[in-house]
Parts: sequence; C-alpha cells; structure tokens
Amino acid sequence: MREKHYRSVAKAISWRVTGTVDTFLVAWLITGKVLLAISIGGLEIITKLCLYYIHERAWNKSNFGRIADKPPDYDI
Repeated sequence: MREKHYRSVAKAISWRVTGTVDTFLVAWLITGKVLLAISIGGLEIITKLCLYYIHERAWNKSNFGRIADKPPDYDI
C-alpha cells in the first residue's frame, strides 16, 4: 500500500509541532530567554519539516520491511 503525499505532509506537520514544542522548552530551560527559545523553535520547525518530508518520501520508495498485501478471498 502506498501513501499519498498529503499523508506524509500531515505526518510531518504533526511530528514537527511535537518536536518544536520540545525544542522550545529545552531552549527556554537552557537560556532562560523566551524570545531566544521562540527564535530557535521557529527556525527549527522550518528546517526539520523539510528534512522529515524528504526522509519520509525516501522511506516510502523503499520496500525494506514491507510485505505484499494479500488479495481478499471471495468465497461465494
């Protein structure tokens, strides 16, 4: 079963929101500066969103760890 591009985009966005919140919190804890943490999180969400999309599409082209779907049995 193949995935549509919009599924990869939706997965990338949901993962990046989670990751960016984490990055923001870590940056805030380390620096103690909210604006710096927002800047770091803002840049990070853009770069990692693009990287994740490329990574996801590359894995989608790979058959590693996949098995073929069996056609359904139609007993009449």
